Amino acid sequence: MSRLLHVSASPRGARSESLALATTFLDTWRELNPLDEVDTLDLWDGSLPGFGPTAAAAKMTVFAGGVPEGAEGEAWARTVATFERFDAADRYLFSVPMWNAGIPYVLKQFIDVVSQPGMLFGFDPEAGYTGLLQGKKAVLLLTSAVYGPGRPSSFGSDFQAPYLRDWLAWAGVSDVQEVSLRPGLVTADADGARRRAHAAARDVAAKF
Repeated sequence: MSRLLHVSASPRGARSESLALATTFLDTWRELNPLDEVDTLDLWDGSLPGFGPTAAAAKMTVFAGGVPEGAEGEAWARTVATFERFDAADRYLFSVPMWNAGIPYVLKQFIDVVSQPGMLFGFDPEAGYTGLLQGKKAVLLLTSAVYGPGRPSSFGSDFQAPYLRDWLAWAGVSDVQEVSLRPGLVTADADGARRRAHAAARDVAAKF
């Protein structure tokens, strides 16, 4: 049995293109893998812990080999619980809209929470970082309303896909597939782009 974690970064509900792609993917996945578990982490449901001064101080305490106590200890416990939920999955599905050429801030918050020493990564002063999420797979479902490959720079840039791919590689996840839906607000064949993206999501789910 496998455990798939869907990390949902869109707050738009039924109007979300990325969530619609995720629904297509997950319907196919569940049909072909009825015994596998699917856990959906809605980053907008209020359960994601913050990572402010107290949590950052706790991280540096751990990084220095210490044990956080008091308020730092409580903040660190919430961080660890979030990471453990993430680490419990062996497959990841990220549904991510593009915001201002990048990712929604709540997804960056999630990344900052789970990217912890001794959990997501190791570090050696001579060798540098080592990703600890070995043997896991990920699919990125990426959408944008204006940016698209081949469009002029006035239509934006892509700091969404490169950032997520780089972070996953840094974490040790090398098997990453991507489905993009970038019809553009001025694209005549937006419906065709959606059909192709959903067909691609079904195909990737069937082979994932």
